Amino acid sequence: MDTITVNGIQVEYEVRGAGEPVLLVSPVLADGFLPLLAEPALSGRHQLVRYHKRGWGGSTRTPGPVSVADHAADALALLDGLGITRAHVAGHSSGAAVAAQLAQDHPDRVATVALLELSLLSVPAGGAFLAQAAPAFDAYADGEAERALGIFMSVVSGMDWERCRTLLEARVPGSVTQTVKDAGTFFGVELPALAEWRFGPEHAAAVRQPVLSVLGGDTIRLWVEVAEFLRSTVPNLEERVIDGVGHLLHLEQPRPVAEALAGFFARHPIRS
Repeated sequence: MDTITVNGIQVEYEVRGAGEPVLLVSPVLADGFLPLLAEPALSGRHQLVRYHKRGWGGSTRTPGPVSVADHAADALALLDGLGITRAHVAGHSSGAAVAAQLAQDHPDRVATVALLELSLLSVPAGGAFLAQAAPAFDAYADGEAERALGIFMSVVSGMDWERCRTLLEARVPGSVTQTVKDAGTFFGVELPALAEWRFGPEHAAAVRQPVLSVLGGDTIRLWVEVAEFLRSTVPNLEERVIDGVGHLLHLEQPRPVAEALAGFFARHPIRS
């Protein structure tokens, strides 16, 4: 990957393809969007920009707190550095929170927003989700980063860890090892910031761009409730359900996810 200095830190990034730019914002799996870059529906029509947020991969690690708004500011600075004045923005899970924040903070720079199972812990199921994930936090506190990751990923994906690990390694080889290295960022910085993030009805109503909400048909209750929240609050919302998958929808079935994104971007081309 290439590197660029934004907001005083080094950020790793990669640009593939040509066409209207799409900024891809990943959550816990820093390279989680790699399978989408291989899908012609997207790579054949768009300039795809993926990057490692601060603290992930080889991007600069900074002490917390690092808020969702801070990540959005980094994303904007990356677009500035690449000379991109307006882009589609797509994010998964906590990366979708960054996408939503960027759309609020800089509506002139964001043409559309694609939210792949936005993580929003303020919905009613958020408390139950955190309680279910509590053993992962305990394992991390005990210095067992890999076990903590396995517990957490099992909760979010709905798979046992061996099946989940096999999927991750098949789609993004080396991703588990790298994510274990990034566990301090995830458990110590990213999750606390997500818990503090505020995205209520008034914030959702302020997102005026076309928004695509993508949901796995077999996902857990948390993301079903988030989809319901978006449906009731976002003014210009489209929805797509990917059958037979859970929270790791773009890893389990990258092709239909890529096709859903490409179709959405085509319906809402970037206006100069």
